[in-house]
Amino acid sequence: MIGYLLRRLLYAIPILIGVNVLIFTLFFAVNSPDNMARIQLGMKHVTPEAVLKWKREHGYDKPLFYHGTALGTDKFTDTVFAKKSVPMFAFQFGAADDGRDIGHDIKTRMWPSLALAVPVFLVGLLLNITLALILAFFRATYVDFAGVVLCVAMMSISGLFYIIGGQFLVSKLLHLVPISGYQGGLDAFKFLVLPVAIGVIGGIGSGTRWYRTIFLEEMGRDYVRTARAKGLAERVVLFRHVLRNALIPILTGAVVVIPTLFMGSLISESFFGIPGLGSYTIDAIRSQDFAIVHAMVFLGSVLYILGLLMTDVAYTLVDPRIRLA
Repeated sequence: MIGYLLRRLLYAIPILIGVNVLIFTLFFAVNSPDNMARIQLGMKHVTPEAVLKWKREHGYDKPLFYHGTALGTDKFTDTVFAKKSVPMFAFQFGAADDGRDIGHDIKTRMWPSLALAVPVFLVGLLLNITLALILAFFRATYVDFAGVVLCVAMMSISGLFYIIGGQFLVSKLLHLVPISGYQGGLDAFKFLVLPVAIGVIGGIGSGTRWYRTIFLEEMGRDYVRTARAKGLAERVVLFRHVLRNALIPILTGAVVVIPTLFMGSLISESFFGIPGLGSYTIDAIRSQDFAIVHAMVFLGSVLYILGLLMTDVAYTLVDPRIRLA
């Protein structure tokens, strides 16, 4: 087990390097340090001297990948890529282009993101599995048919409709909760209840339909027919046998999502004014702040790789027959 995990962690290094190179190349393919300086300084009345000074202060005055006039290893280390990307492997994210400490921002903003994402994940997972079990129990009946039609209809509706419709109905008409904003402590409940509810409702269609497919596939296997032949009730077969054996594909989707909870919801946080990592990333993209975008993409890659490792470990806990060599 330990050897397997160490190998997977070593495999992650070239993946993270590739992600760093890709995001770096894509960003500077459509932008340049000069444009970044003008955006930060203001597009009007910016002198070339001011642009050069900003680039020097923020470390963008060097060549991007290769410094031809430098000596020795400085040809590769005295570059923007080396200065901005290599420290990230030690989780030193440095400062944003506007001077803010990115590490401090991440530590501060991760808590509102978790406060929103964790309830959506847990409640949504339990609700979707429960609804999928009900549809599987009443398979090939009008209940199953109506449920599938409703799920497809909910999947076809844009998530923005749920957000805007919920804000208009619950906040503007009924005045039950604030339409947007956020406060810490216990006061956070009144700001989070609506986005959490919308997040759960918006995921019912796809989640329930996917879990229903998993359960129906398990119900066609030989061990289910054997259990029925022994005279077990359909309810017992469904909850004791089908649900247990369907945990592996469920874990595949669920465990991988857990690390991404730290990254926040881009759309929900922006619309509800929640100061999490999702809105933090959106603001950085709008302002073309390369340092923040680079840091968030790198952090997302690390968390996704950790999620895959957690999935492999969870397999061994659910099914003892699986061994990681």
